Amino acid sequence: MTADAAADDAETTAAETEASEVGDSDATATAGTDHAIDGDAILRLRDLDAGYGDLQILSDVVLDVADGEYVTVVGPNGAGKSTVMKTVFGLTTHMGGTVEFEGEPIHGLAPEQIIREGVGFVPQNDNVFPGLSVRENLEMGAYILDEVPEDQIETIYDRFPILRERSEQKAGTLSGGQRQMVAMGRALMLDPDLLLLDEPSAGLAPDLVSDMFDRIDRINDGGTAVLMVEQNAKEALRRCDRGYVLVNGENRYTDRGDVLLADEGVRQDFLGG
Repeated sequence: MTADAAADDAETTAAETEASEVGDSDATATAGTDHAIDGDAILRLRDLDAGYGDLQILSDVVLDVADGEYVTVVGPNGAGKSTVMKTVFGLTTHMGGTVEFEGEPIHGLAPEQIIREGVGFVPQNDNVFPGLSVRENLEMGAYILDEVPEDQIETIYDRFPILRERSEQKAGTLSGGQRQMVAMGRALMLDPDLLLLDEPSAGLAPDLVSDMFDRIDRINDGGTAVLMVEQNAKEALRRCDRGYVLVNGENRYTDRGDVLLADEGVRQDFLGG
């Protein structure tokens, strides 16, 4: 990848700073800065430096996701949020530090190897094969297997019923929300232990955003750990277990989502007050 890919992080919408009031009684909460968690983590980033080519974006990033946890990464445009996701999935230049999944280092592995380890990834852009049918897109999610797991296809259809109805329809003709379901379904075809979601509500009509978050909640409720970068920062923090705030490629705050929402500094600097 080239330095042009870094622009992905700067293209996120200003919706991260949409104003929405929280209770005044919570305004004195203080967000934490201890970025590691106590105990085991399914995903562990330590002192991570990464970027694109010679351009460094992330510096000394520390991040953990526990088994079954729902974690959101927020921050201003250009903070390096999407770069975190791409680095975990082996799509950037690793410059230092470690990325461990289930106790084993995965930095330096190719995306196909990371998929085999149990990580699924839904990128923000170009996340479906537009010329393939819905079913063919789902089958692509199991391309590393000798046979397509029909039971998993049915599980995806049960989770996203509209995809069963559109099974033979070309993915490129679907609505934005339906394409996002296809992308998520494809990433779930191998039943990953960790699902990476890069801006899942981007481009969706406002009335579809809440439904998409509900679907992510149900995926997490089923036991899949979720690490999400999201433009709709307030809604993401309301729903997640913990959140990380990145600024200029570095950790700034880490805490429960509700604590970050209530912290006055976080609200004023990153959430629009």
